[in-house]
Amino acid sequence: MSFFKNIKTENIELKLPFLKDDGFEIFMKREDLIHPIISGNKFRKLKYNIEKFKKNKNSTLITFGGAYSNHLLAVSYIAKIENINSIAFVRGDELGVLPLNSTLQRCFDNGMVFKFISREKYRFRNDSDFLKNLSSKYNNAFIIPEGGTNDLGILGCEEILTLRDKNFFDVICVPVGSGGTFSGLINSSLKKQKILGFSALKNSNIINVINKFVNKNNWELIDEDLFGGYAKSNQNLIHFINKFYNDSNIKLDPIYNSKMIFKILKIIKQNKWIYGKKILIVNTGGLQSVESFNKTLKNKKCATINYSL
Repeated sequence: MSFFKNIKTENIELKLPFLKDDGFEIFMKREDLIHPIISGNKFRKLKYNIEKFKKNKNSTLITFGGAYSNHLLAVSYIAKIENINSIAFVRGDELGVLPLNSTLQRCFDNGMVFKFISREKYRFRNDSDFLKNLSSKYNNAFIIPEGGTNDLGILGCEEILTLRDKNFFDVICVPVGSGGTFSGLINSSLKKQKILGFSALKNSNIINVINKFVNKNNWELIDEDLFGGYAKSNQNLIHFINKFYNDSNIKLDPIYNSKMIFKILKIIKQNKWIYGKKILIVNTGGLQSVESFNKTLKNKKCATINYSL
């Protein structure tokens, strides 16, 4: 497990001019810098899952994800370097007849095998009968749920916060997809802290997932369908990503982190922030989606994200 040892991240203070005299202390935890491919929360979530895979002496990794999934990319990469067979059930059977986007192409280049399934069938990915059928069809397979959100993935995410983070910050902010990172932060936080999750999904019902893994009530999910839902954007968001990069030299992805930070700053500017002024924002990575986003934006003759990967 040497690949997953010695994880070190840093908190950097965000110097934002309009907050200069308001007493806010806003820091970003640079989980996105853990590894160039298996970045941020994906590194955390895979740590103990891969440990269990090896302990069980399984032969194949099976997992799930959407077209822009940084989880799929992370699984495909670790499978490649560990010489493991990997299979992904991908949401959207229409993707099977379209050219692969940059994320899926990289997964394919890493040796991942795709099984494209309808969005309707994909909804059953966590059902016991569906998983039982997979286990019988793929002998000696180890199944990792979408986003790596299981007990092992959450255990890894519980290691994100340091003792200083727990003693210093009033509120911890994180984007939410499958709910695992959010759950891990809740579990490891102090009860006096507020854990805020910013959902990237439309009508996700993710609260039901989170409630299975946590036993604290010091959290809140902000689920407002920002920018139209998962992988949706508009020119306001693209402009924000570019300005944030110009101001801070920090690259934000267009699916998770940029939407969260946009919302945080909007609430603060509107003088509606009620959660405390010592804020830690967890950057969970996911920059691999930028290439596909820019391609789509160029086809629409719109402004693009103006940094290179």
